[in-house]
Amino acid sequence: MLKVAALVGSIRKDSYNMKLTQFIKDRYKDQFDLKVVPIRDLAHYDQDIEHEAPPSVQNFKAQLSDADAFLVVTPEFNHSIPGVLKNALDWLSRGDREMAGKPAFIAGATMGVLGTVRAQMHLRQILNSPGMNSNVLPGNEILVGTIQDKVDETGKITDQKTIEFIDQVVDKFIVFAETQREKVNQ
Repeated sequence: MLKVAALVGSIRKDSYNMKLTQFIKDRYKDQFDLKVVPIRDLAHYDQDIEHEAPPSVQNFKAQLSDADAFLVVTPEFNHSIPGVLKNALDWLSRGDREMAGKPAFIAGATMGVLGTVRAQMHLRQILNSPGMNSNVLPGNEILVGTIQDKVDETGKITDQKTIEFIDQVVDKFIVFAETQREKVNQ
């Protein structure tokens, strides 16, 4: 089964982006194994210590070492991604470059109508940079606007059109990830 590591850029307790990630994990559990890898406690990236990274970074990178693919979920802060997510990605762009060459897809939820579209454009640039070199699913992102109107009191997504949209993107990602894995194994 495909092992997918999820990085969630929102660290607040009742994060809609974590709820979106949990929805994806639960709904597609028969298609891939999704593991959320926490980024809250990572040391700030510092080139002076990258070769002798702090334990928080070593543990973080170890949790990603066996991932076949990645899901990166981001809120939108000032038209971009949160600093905590950028910090995690900066660590991943150095050393073993755990995301390099591996398939990834992008998601995000917001209370506004645009569904993190600007943050996701920036995130796509970062993931496609030479340091990251991740194979991002082309032309497909999970953008969920007005998330507060699409979840029930427990935080589970209940809006049928949103669920169908997520299904379409996840189906495309699974095909994309399997194709990428076949190329690597040839």
